[in-house]
Amino acid sequence: MGLRDRVRDVVDGRRLQRVVIAVIVVNAVTLGCETSTALVASYGGVFDVLDRTALAIFVLELVARLYAHGPRFFRDPWNVFDFVVVGVALLPAAGPLSVVRALRILRALRLVAMVPSMRRVVTALVKSVPGLLSLSGLLVLMLYVGSVVAINLFRGSGDPRFGDLGATLLTLFQLTTGDGWSDVMRDLMATQPLAWIFFVVYLLVGTFTMLNLFIAVVCSAMESEDAAPAPSGATDDRLLDEIKALREEVRALRLEPVGDRR
Repeated sequence: MGLRDRVRDVVDGRRLQRVVIAVIVVNAVTLGCETSTALVASYGGVFDVLDRTALAIFVLELVARLYAHGPRFFRDPWNVFDFVVVGVALLPAAGPLSVVRALRILRALRLVAMVPSMRRVVTALVKSVPGLLSLSGLLVLMLYVGSVVAINLFRGSGDPRFGDLGATLLTLFQLTTGDGWSDVMRDLMATQPLAWIFFVVYLLVGTFTMLNLFIAVVCSAMESEDAAPAPSGATDDRLLDEIKALREEVRALRLEPVGDRR
């Protein structure tokens, strides 16, 4: 087994991954503590040492993975994500790039790349984007139609929340989230007793049906992600490892004396 294979076994091993996850968690807690002026005044030096140590570990781990996997490293989108996050952390945090210092918390997102269950959830969310976009367009259309109907029904009440199209769109969007819909309905029922019909119908269609459709699309994407076969890149890596192991066995058999084989 060559040096590259040994490094690959280490960087892909569970032990190192657990260490990196622990460092990510500690670094995220440290960056959160740095938002407290009192804690920075007392332990600012400790926080700075912990931050630099975590960054050094991230860089060493990333360099080891680059060496172990070679060009195949960039075939995995999560590896590219790690590369970008660590690369941003290495940019100078002074002068015009001082905003980069605030982006250090992005290192906490590496936890998603390190934990397989989190990766599956994020991958499923990305795959559900086309369906969510279609549902979002349907929701916008429903908001527009509902707003036009609501203006024609309630503009005569003098309620500023239904005074024009913009205000009505904002009001109906608020109602879609379930925030204060009963207060709006009861205010209108003081002058229009049948106003509850519109609100009940709108909430049944907009809130319960549409939001459940959003959840259904995400759940469907997660089910398809769980049922999907392993990525081709991962399959190629396993095949290459098996081929290398077979070559080592064949080489050992060639070097073994004939008498020892008996």
